[in-house]
Amino acid sequence: MAETVFDVKTKREGEKLARPPFPNELGKRIYENVSKEGWQLWIAHSTMLINEYRIDLSSRQGTEFLLKQCEEFFFGEGSELPPDFKPQSEGGEGA
Repeated sequence: MAETVFDVKTKREGEKLARPPFPNELGKRIYENVSKEGWQLWIAHSTMLINEYRIDLSSRQGTEFLLKQCEEFFFGEGSELPPDFKPQSEGGEGA
């Protein structure tokens, strides 16, 4: 049976991640407090941030920005949406 953790994002028990996602203190905190379901929420949110802000993850600034947003997403007030972000409607364009 898989190990579980009480997820700080979903506020319920869920399957624990296989390993810390980052080799730092934040990665350890996520490993101890975020489930696979909660992590998938971050993956979707971070993908949106990368696309909207055009973040260069090969740069130090891009990586630092994303790690800060990740910490806010799970342990802070929540990561903010870009000012001009408009989610796509479920039906696609014109829906």
